[in-house]
Amino acid sequence: MGFNIVLVAPEIPNNTGNIGRLSLASGSTLHLIQPFGFEITDSRLKRAGLDYWPHLDVRIYENLDAFMAIHQNAHFAFLSSKGTQPHYDIDYRDNMFLVFGQESVGLPEALTSAHADRLYQIPIFSEHVRSLNLANAVSIIVYDGLRHLRVKG
Repeated sequence: MGFNIVLVAPEIPNNTGNIGRLSLASGSTLHLIQPFGFEITDSRLKRAGLDYWPHLDVRIYENLDAFMAIHQNAHFAFLSSKGTQPHYDIDYRDNMFLVFGQESVGLPEALTSAHADRLYQIPIFSEHVRSLNLANAVSIIVYDGLRHLRVKG
């Protein structure tokens, strides 16, 4: 049981390191789509991932088109603050792809437009909060998904 966690052009090494640790803890695979806002050897990435990074199943793609061409027939959920459906409506499936965008701008508009029927958001109940930290958002979605899979199974 696990997911495919996808980060499109992540910018902050600490977030990516923390999400790497979460991926390993949840039995998930981490997919990183370039360009990155840091070097993959960045010490902040390694520090956030601690000594877990060598055990992580991480896959790196040159760009979003290359990633989508390889996984075009996969089951996806795209997460965005611009989503129109709440995350608790996601039809979680084992090994599905959970796609998250850049910390500063989110997912590319072309991607959200093309997959509007699978675009979800984590509800935010304050007008003073624009979005959640990426690592926190991934944690919410992954562990809610694992709970759903456990209930289904």
